[in-house]
Amino acid sequence: MDKQRTLAQSATLTGTALHTGSSVNLTLHPAPPGHGIKFRRMDLPDQPFVEAKAENVKTVERATTLVNGGVKVHTVEHVLSALAGMNVDNVLVEMDANEPPIVDGSAQPFVQLIGKAGIIDQDAACLRFEVAEPLHLESREGSLLTILPDNKYRISCTQVGPGGRFTQFLSLTITPEVYEKEIAPARTFVFYEDVKPLMDKGLIKGGSLENAIVARGDSVLSKEPLRFGDEFVRHKVLDVIGDLALFGRRLCGHVIAIRPGHGPNTELAKLLSKRHSQILALMPTPTNSNASVLDVNEVMKTLPHRYPFLMVDRIIEITDDLTAIGVKSVTINEPYFQGHFPNHPVMPGVLQLEAMAQVASILMMRKTENSGRIGYFMSADAVKFRKPVFPGDTLFIHVEMMRATKRLGKASCKCIVNSEVVSEAILLFGLLSQ
Repeated sequence: MDKQRTLAQSATLTGTALHTGSSVNLTLHPAPPGHGIKFRRMDLPDQPFVEAKAENVKTVERATTLVNGGVKVHTVEHVLSALAGMNVDNVLVEMDANEPPIVDGSAQPFVQLIGKAGIIDQDAACLRFEVAEPLHLESREGSLLTILPDNKYRISCTQVGPGGRFTQFLSLTITPEVYEKEIAPARTFVFYEDVKPLMDKGLIKGGSLENAIVARGDSVLSKEPLRFGDEFVRHKVLDVIGDLALFGRRLCGHVIAIRPGHGPNTELAKLLSKRHSQILALMPTPTNSNASVLDVNEVMKTLPHRYPFLMVDRIIEITDDLTAIGVKSVTINEPYFQGHFPNHPVMPGVLQLEAMAQVASILMMRKTENSGRIGYFMSADAVKFRKPVFPGDTLFIHVEMMRATKRLGKASCKCIVNSEVVSEAILLFGLLSQ
């Protein structure tokens, strides 16, 4: 059985960001099993985190941008590509700016950084998703992406430039060895006619012929010769790997990409996440004494709440007492539907906040030192209600502890239905003896 992997030690890279032109220090740190890939903005107050998840993608013009609340990280695709290509599952990426260094425009410097840190196996099975049925999407710009069942991770990509220029095709089975040799060195590229519009938008301030290839007519401008005769399509494969890493699991499937781009790539990652959630919702949840899974009886042993104010049916995942996922099945029999828009029943947002607080309390109450205490809800910040929740929906309540002391707990929380965030908040609560 394949194991999850992280780094043996931390390693740092310094350089210039592509779009902002800012100097940035990027450090890769080891992380525990189940952590996934998270970015941390060391230059901001409280040094907030942004998780590398498809649901956090907000803008994708010439780069993949992740947003959590008001915190953004830009142009993350090359870092994610290197980590995914080398099968590194759990890493904390710290930056003192909002964008990683572009370096030479490829993922090779990040692969070298990973090599410097070293890779180690962890005592946990890797998270893998085997595609069981085809998924397909098309964009208005003419991108076509399909993923088919396969027992390996394969990408077949066709790159087509303006007017059919630099049309290239490549098909590879993606392994760490293949990625490091055949994909990671391929540099980013831009067509000459696109340079001025990008500059007019305030982008590519750090761009130069040292970190990008410029295609002008049928010629290429670059500080060094092409590293591959088909370098353009290889970089497209690099981007596909980085964007699909936002799915959060290793893939077994054959990705067929025609004219891919960050927009359709990340939409495919969201489609994969949605499909995975649908499968997960149909699977029976174990109710044994596994420390990371709690049935409703074990939830009630932890929380003082009871029906109709118990907003958690079960806990399906707990990782290192830092993150948890709870589940609430919303039925038409919920008592609040009798008076809350009875002709158009929707779950009150305040009860979604209560569900988040209850899952966060479970995380805190699991600690031995908190035995006999009770969590009191103190405040809610950055609250957003994005979509209504209806009877029949299954609410997945994600909680990540941001701070935990003997008296206070601070948690980043969100409720998800069908892979879409319906509400989110940062909660603060106090712990008092009963």
